[in-house]
Formats: sequence, structure tokens, C-alpha cells
Amino acid sequence: MSQAATQNQTLTTASPEFDVELRKVFKLFNGEAVVRSVDLSIRRGEFFSILGPSGCGKTTTLRLIGGFESPSMGEVLIRGRSMTRVPPYRRPVNTVFQSYALFNHLTVWENVAFGLKLQKHRKAEMQVRVDDALKLVKMEAFARRFPAQLSGGQQQRVALARALVNRPAVLLLDEPLGALDLKLRKEMQMEISNLHRELGLTFVMVTHDQEEALSLSDRIAVMNQGRIEQIDAPYRIYEQPKTPFVADFIGDTNLFHGKIEGFTSSTLWINTDNGLPMKAQPPEAGPSLTSGPVMVSVRPEKIQVSLSPPAEVANCFEGRLLNLMYLGTHVHCTIELRSGDRVTVLQPNTSNLLPSTDTPIFLSWQVQDCLALPVE
Repeated sequence: MSQAATQNQTLTTASPEFDVELRKVFKLFNGEAVVRSVDLSIRRGEFFSILGPSGCGKTTTLRLIGGFESPSMGEVLIRGRSMTRVPPYRRPVNTVFQSYALFNHLTVWENVAFGLKLQKHRKAEMQVRVDDALKLVKMEAFARRFPAQLSGGQQQRVALARALVNRPAVLLLDEPLGALDLKLRKEMQMEISNLHRELGLTFVMVTHDQEEALSLSDRIAVMNQGRIEQIDAPYRIYEQPKTPFVADFIGDTNLFHGKIEGFTSSTLWINTDNGLPMKAQPPEAGPSLTSGPVMVSVRPEKIQVSLSPPAEVANCFEGRLLNLMYLGTHVHCTIELRSGDRVTVLQPNTSNLLPSTDTPIFLSWQVQDCLALPVE
């Protein structure tokens, strides 16, 4: 086995607590910071996603881990070893790109074997490893075909096999399903989830697709303007966002700007800018909120709709139905409150008759479903 392969195997079998660490990493392009003081610790075997809008720095962060970019400040470590002077081909990582980056003049088998050939592996070992990788992604029957003869999903599987054949410590996924249609994307999400569970490798995925990140990840880092706003489990990212940006970016929410008028340890009394009195839950983490401006987040599915005011509900407001969209399993409503606020409501589709447009209705939600967030 070559020296590079031996080194790679040694790194792969090491067992520190974290597979990937970024310590106060900055990346500047033309004097502008696109990654700002990023701290990350990704556990061994974790499926970790970096989520954010276009231009937030998530792909640059992935490229810093892969070695395609060098940090302007800070340090990147993989398996406890600094990668400062380690080029991409020497790092125990492999990347799956959105464009797949397959060689059109090579067969599927030759594409998967390409990295092993560069490392000068023996032919017999190469045969076994390529065959195993193709079997893993259910593409062994297509070994002699060329990429142009494959569907998008099949090409994605080949790209995965090519990354996995080198037995990396960390698999980097750069918008891996972005080029696929919706149905195929759902199927490939399941394939990637099964692969991760079967292999036990550390997966680091960059995506702008919130549903994809929520369904696949053990933890998610939400990025905004080069910074990480929150790192948490998917459930907590959705149910307990720490900032208005995270609440607004992850899923749908209704945001109200207001001021704290009073508080206890479990409840905040808030008056919105349009005069709505609300009772809200303070955030679980971070500094306690006792005064000043806040944003209030209420998820559409947490809101109840009724034709008369419900009894003993903390937050209840009268409005009228403006628009109703039938979505099959759910009904999407837009309701204008007397204050002028427009609220989005998502209700399960039941056999109950829905009110017609302009019908006076009442919206209500519980304190625990109304989250107050600090305003920077």
C-alpha cells in the first residue's frame, strides 16, 4: 500500500471525540469576510448539516473543511490534526458535488476507481473496493455504462460511490440533491440516510433546503451573513429558534414586533407595535428577556381557528378570512386581524366546513406556542 494510503488509513481509524473542528475561522475575499468567526465541533459518525440562504458562507465553510479554500484566520482540524498545510488530496475527506463532476469519457467503474488509481493501489484491491462501493449504492449492474447513459439519480449514486471508495473519515456533501426533481430528491434523501446509518461515517452536508436538513440531520448549523446563528438538533432548531432569522428561515412563522410590558420566570407580557396584547414564552437559552423590543414567533400550525371566542386561551384575536388555499392534507389560510396584521394559519384538512371569505373568525394560541426572541 502507498504511503498516502497508509496515512489515510491511520487517520480513518483514529478515534478522537470530534471528526471536524473549526476554531474561530474567518475567510476573506477581496477584503470582505464571507465566513466570520465560525466555531464548529462535529462529532464522529454525526450527520451534520450547514443550512442557510444563498451567499451566507455555507459552501465556503465546506470548502475550508475540504481544503479547496484556506482560512484567512483560525484553524481547521480533522480527527484532531491541523489541516493548515494539508492539501485536499491528502485530507481524509471526500466531496460529493451538486454537479456530480463525473468524467464523461470514463465508464462508471472507471469513474469510481479514479481516486484509487491516483493513489496507485494494487489492481486486485482496486477491483474489490470499486465493486463493493458500487454494490453499496446499488449500481453494480451499471459498471460498464458511461455517465451520459444514466439518469440524474444514477449519476448521483456513482458520485457517492466514488467518494466512498477512498474510505474517508468525513464525507462532504455540497448541495448533493439540488439538481434532482422533487420525487427523485425524496428517494435519494432516503438512500443517503440509509448509507449514513449503514456506514457510520461522519457526513457534513451543505444545503438551502430546510426540509432536507431537518429530515436527515443529527444537528444543524444555521448560517446568516457568514456567521452561525444557531447549532442544534432539528427539533430544537424548529421549536426553539434562538433568533428571529432562524425562526423565519426554518419553516413558516408569523412574526410580530413588540415591547415587553411585564414578565415572570415563565411568561412575558408583550404589546405589539400594532397594539396586540400577547402572552409569550421566553427563550430557553441565552440572556433573560425582561424589557425592551422583541420579536414574537408563532408557527402557522400552532394557531387554532374558531367562529366564536374560545374560553381561557391566553392569546385570542378577531379577524376575517382573506384567502384560503387547499393543499390536500392541509388548508392554508391568510387571515387579517383587526389590528391590520396578516396571519398565516395551517390547518389539517378535516370534514369540517370551512368559513367563506370575509367571514369573521377568531384566532387563538397557547403561551407555549408563542416564542419571544431578542432583537439585535
